[in-house]
Order: sequence, then C-alpha cells, then structure tokens
Amino acid sequence: MALKGRLEDFGITQLLNLINLARKTGTLYLEGAQKNSYLCFREGKLIYAALEGVDDSLPVILQRANVFTAEQVRMIQTNMAGRTDRDVAQVLITSGRLQQQVVVKSVRDAILDLVYQIFSWHEGQFRFEPSKLPVQGKITTSIALENVIMEGSRRVKEWERLQDELPDLDIPLKFAERPTTPLRDVNLSVEEWRVISFVSPSNTIRQIAQFNNMSELQIRKIVYSLLQAGLVEIIRPPRPTTTPTGGRQVPEGMPQPTAAQMQRPAVKRGIVQKLISRIREL
Repeated sequence: MALKGRLEDFGITQLLNLINLARKTGTLYLEGAQKNSYLCFREGKLIYAALEGVDDSLPVILQRANVFTAEQVRMIQTNMAGRTDRDVAQVLITSGRLQQQVVVKSVRDAILDLVYQIFSWHEGQFRFEPSKLPVQGKITTSIALENVIMEGSRRVKEWERLQDELPDLDIPLKFAERPTTPLRDVNLSVEEWRVISFVSPSNTIRQIAQFNNMSELQIRKIVYSLLQAGLVEIIRPPRPTTTPTGGRQVPEGMPQPTAAQMQRPAVKRGIVQKLISRIREL
C-alpha cells in the first residue's frame, strides 16, 4: 500500500529519514507547487532521481558536466537514437571515448543536484510506491541518505539566505564602472566566467542561468559573489512616472529574449576588458 500525504505536514527531510531508517525500496513521487519529481531507492539508498522539465538522458548529463560539447552530444544522439543510457554508456566506454568512472561521477552529481533542489519544496503532495523502480535502461548509483540529508539541510539554509539577498532573478546585470575589488585579487571560476560572459542589460539573471543550465541556487551563489566583489551591479527597473493628468504610468519592461535567443554581448567593455588584459599580463 502506497504512503501518501502533504509536504506541508511531512517534509522532504522527514521522508528521507523514514526511507533511510526503514531501508525501503521503491519510488517517492513528489508533486510540487510548480514541478513534479521522483526519487528511487533500493534498501534505503538513493539510486536515481528525475525532475520534470530537466533532460535526464546520459548525453545531456555529460554535457552539463562539461565532458562533451553540445555538438558532440548531437552526434551521439543522432548515431545512437533509440538506445538506452546503459547502451550509450557501454558503446562510449568500449570505444575508448569515455571512462566508466566519469559516467558514474557525472550521473551521481546530476542526481544529487536534483535532490538538493527538492529540499526547498515545502508545498505539494507525496506518494511512496514500495518496490516500484522506473529505472529500466537508466544508469543508477547508490548514495547513502545520511550525507544527502545533512547537505540538503545545509543548502536549504543557504538557499533561504540567498533568496533574501537576491529575491528577484528577472532583472539584468551590468558591469561596475569602478570595481571595488583590485583586479590583481580577481580569481574567477569557470562557472563565474560563463555568467560574466552573458552580463548585458538585455539578459536577465534567470535567462543567464537557463542558457548555462544552472539551477537557481547556483546562479544566486555566483551572482551574489560577483556583487559582493563589486564586479557587477543590478539594473533596477525604472520607477513608475506620473502622467500629465496625475495618474500613474507603469513603464514598459525591457524585451525578454528566451534562453535560446540569448547571445553574448558583441562588445565586452569595462571590467571584462580589464580582466582579460590582466590575465594576459600574468
């Protein structure tokens, strides 16, 4: 018999604790406020997870892990259309194009990334189906729930803090004309450079995240660190103006291109040019 309930009454942490302590095998189906998800367990271990709207095919997972480029993924999908993830992995490993440990790590990281996003869900429905495992053809792993629960709880607190610091993602960024951090002290990660390269008044933070396949937690952490370093600034929307008759007129918003339409700014100015020049001098 399936266990059912509301996330408002029985949260994600409590559900995972129950599955862990009871060493349950089955699938936990979650209906969130905006998305659905499911988590698969075998004897209390997390073996798979999927989130609605997120492509969980192996080639795409490997692309997100920067193992393959988008063009390589398209070739794999074309040449191996209709094959399961297990078949794709076997072909790539046998041909020497991929190592088994890379597949395992990429899948494990992708699963954990999804699960950590779910920790922030506080509303919705859940249903646990014992012994049901919809993972045929998928590459599974085995992850102890104790560490997942601890890390997930830590990230929830971090998520709540970042939401307070950066509540709106539908706003653009611009480069600071006078960065507060000396350029000799700037040391950006690959992910930060990916975000920096799309900073433009026409690109919102959410669109930058979508283009780079970043979660809301990832983009908030990166943008917050760039803001703290004084490298970028938020472009605040203009305030409503007053019409000649005394009424309030709401200014029209800026065009909102989709992630697929986004492009890097044609000319990089200000801090980006200075950063590139600084790196060339090193």
